[in-house]
Amino acid sequence: MEEPLCCCEYVDRRGQRNHLAACCCDCEDLDEGCERWLTCKSLAPGTLERIADTVADRVRVPWFAGAVKINVSLVPPLVLLPVFLHVAALHFLLGLVILTSLPVLVLWYYYLTHRRKERTLFFLSLGLFSLGYMYYVFLQEVVPRGHVGYSQVVALTCGLILMLAALSRAKKDPGYLPIPASNEKSSHQGLPNKSVRGSSNGLHGVTMSGTASSRAVNGEAKGYSRMSAGEPEGVKKDWCTKCQLVRPARAGHCRLCGRCVRRLDHHCVWINSCVGEQNHQAFILALSFFMLTSVYGITLTLHTICRGRTPFVALFYCPGAYSDYSSALSFTCVWYCAIVTAGMGYILLIQLLNISYNVTEREARLALRDNTGRRLLGGLVIDTGQYNRGFLCNWGHFLSLGSSPPQRSAEDIV
Repeated sequence: MEEPLCCCEYVDRRGQRNHLAACCCDCEDLDEGCERWLTCKSLAPGTLERIADTVADRVRVPWFAGAVKINVSLVPPLVLLPVFLHVAALHFLLGLVILTSLPVLVLWYYYLTHRRKERTLFFLSLGLFSLGYMYYVFLQEVVPRGHVGYSQVVALTCGLILMLAALSRAKKDPGYLPIPASNEKSSHQGLPNKSVRGSSNGLHGVTMSGTASSRAVNGEAKGYSRMSAGEPEGVKKDWCTKCQLVRPARAGHCRLCGRCVRRLDHHCVWINSCVGEQNHQAFILALSFFMLTSVYGITLTLHTICRGRTPFVALFYCPGAYSDYSSALSFTCVWYCAIVTAGMGYILLIQLLNISYNVTEREARLALRDNTGRRLLGGLVIDTGQYNRGFLCNWGHFLSLGSSPPQRSAEDIV
């Protein structure tokens, strides 16, 4: 029987017992990388990925039953955001450089993780910490000036709480399709093929092959489409070769979550989850509450540090904003909030337009790839025409999402 782990010990990714004191030892990839760097040689393919995996495995904190691993993607926002904002408040030019560089760095990290098909908590932690830190600066630097009333602070706090509540709901099940236990059993037995025979849901005589060729389309595993006997014309169900099940219409496979989702819209990095049939309404609600709360907070702050000017004018012309450090920090945070709000506002606009035309982000991308959709409103929305039933009917359909229990697939019945 092995001895229990002490607070500073852990089992590493190779299954070996290790200690926090030895976190800098036995890192051959790092040693090789430093040696190649000093000798001006190029790194071997995959070296940086192995170094990153090793560092991520060794970043831990002591705990009672053994050292607990910390997700490395959580650390940069907690450390760098306050540092960047405080440095940006020192001078106008520093603020210009930092506030211009931050969106570029975030986009670079997004494309890096998107290319590697990785899930990350970086964007969720950045968003939540930004909210918390902006609220802290508002209470510490803006409210003590005496120009913000108690009722206004309460209103801003309520908006923040409602946004977090909607975000919590959006983080829950987006509508994952259950993976049949029969498929799991057959995969353990090594069966190459899987036959599906529907009965009570109208999928009579449908036979699929688990070895059917598939292709990756915008993050989905797209297999052969099949028409079901009981469905109206134009409504398709298709076979997912990854999850080994028949997907209902408008469902898709997320390559990051590794699951099929009902009425998949997209995988949102800001909530680290998919947006689907069950959480799309909460996602829109969270975005809406964020926009209202952020604009209200920006307005209150600008009215305080730039007296006598409208918020829009004060955002671009606020004499004396850098006269003292408190005003400079508040003004820098206002601009940071404005940049984030503009980005989220664009996402919300695209979502509202897609809902108005009853099209999902996934369907829009597929329509662009297959050249089957129409670009409308300057390319802001792609109308596929397949599910568009008019503005009011489309919004009625969206507001009724998740109200009826999901239908079981053929795989759940057999």
